[in-house]
Amino acid sequence: MNTEFDSDKNVAQSSFNETLVEEGVLVLTFKNEENKTQSVAKEIDSDFIQFHFCVKGSSQFVFNEGRYKLNILEENSLLLYNPQRDLPIHLEINPHSWMVSILISIKKFHGFFSHEADYITFLSEDNRDKKYYKDGVISPSMAIVLNQLINYGLNSSIKPLYFRGKAYELLSLYFNRSEEANIEQCPFLVDETNVIKIRKAKDIIVAQMAEPPSLQELADEIGLSLKKLKEGFKQIYGDSVFSFLFDYKMEVARKLLESGENNVNEVGHKVGYSTSSHFIAAFKKKYGTTPKKYVMSLS
Repeated sequence: MNTEFDSDKNVAQSSFNETLVEEGVLVLTFKNEENKTQSVAKEIDSDFIQFHFCVKGSSQFVFNEGRYKLNILEENSLLLYNPQRDLPIHLEINPHSWMVSILISIKKFHGFFSHEADYITFLSEDNRDKKYYKDGVISPSMAIVLNQLINYGLNSSIKPLYFRGKAYELLSLYFNRSEEANIEQCPFLVDETNVIKIRKAKDIIVAQMAEPPSLQELADEIGLSLKKLKEGFKQIYGDSVFSFLFDYKMEVARKLLESGENNVNEVGHKVGYSTSSHFIAAFKKKYGTTPKKYVMSLS
């Protein structure tokens, strides 16, 4: 299987990682933090089942040399399997989007579910040689595992072992028939309701980025303790509430500057800075250059 990762310069905040966790099982993570779409191409033969998860943003799968595109949106999954022909990955990852893919050989997969062929629809005798496509929604419990894969920060020597465990955990949650599939394994997030509250917190700070509530006000509004808000937010989004908000505000600011419709002072005010000096300092901290120099570099 061959992989190509095509992106423009400055991919310091973006990443593509491929981890072979064992024979017949691959985990791919794509994190595009740029303002431009990035492409990933990978040759995949017909022996593999593909599980794709859009953790953040959106992406498009390109088929038949660009003649057909299939969107995958945030918090959605896509299962692809075609035993009759190779199904290469050609993925266009939109700006500020995260994807996780698990590729597993049909032989390996059958070994997991040999007694569940009637339940796993495409493994039944009638469907074994037919192509299979299924989209779905990422459950809160799956979202936690996906973010752990994306924001992996442990010693590199144990990465294959860690990814192997997380890949199988993800597949077990994907195929779990029980209503308890949405109950969180994370100690900070006892049930799906708490995960929904954390997502609501993210929506609130994004909508009110110019004048965000305090952490205590945010916790009160979503009905969680301050501790659960902070720990749960980091578990799902990989960062603290205000670090996440800072990054979001800077990305909005960069897009506004690129549009050319607002000057530096206006952009700073729109993202919540009362003085231009504070905005300039924040922008430089994030991007290593001032807003004015950034605008000049565009031309």
